[in-house]
Amino acid sequence: MSTDWHWEYDPDYDHVAGGIPGHVVAEVERLTGQLVDLARTGIDVSDFGNGPRPGGLRRMDAAGGWFYFLVAPRATND
Repeated sequence: MSTDWHWEYDPDYDHVAGGIPGHVVAEVERLTGQLVDLARTGIDVSDFGNGPRPGGLRRMDAAGGWFYFLVAPRATND
């Protein structure tokens, strides 16, 4: 399993988070960073939150609301 996990805005920050209050974006980025940290340790985050099992678009309840994320493994040249 790759330890080179990261997260990104898709297609870009303006499309995904443009106009959302900064404190909300900061909290989602913090939580997303924690998911990445868990993935880097080898924990399978594709089963976290609510959604189809296994993988698929996931909904995680957090900070009095929720956010959606997709675990999308990418091919590497290892």
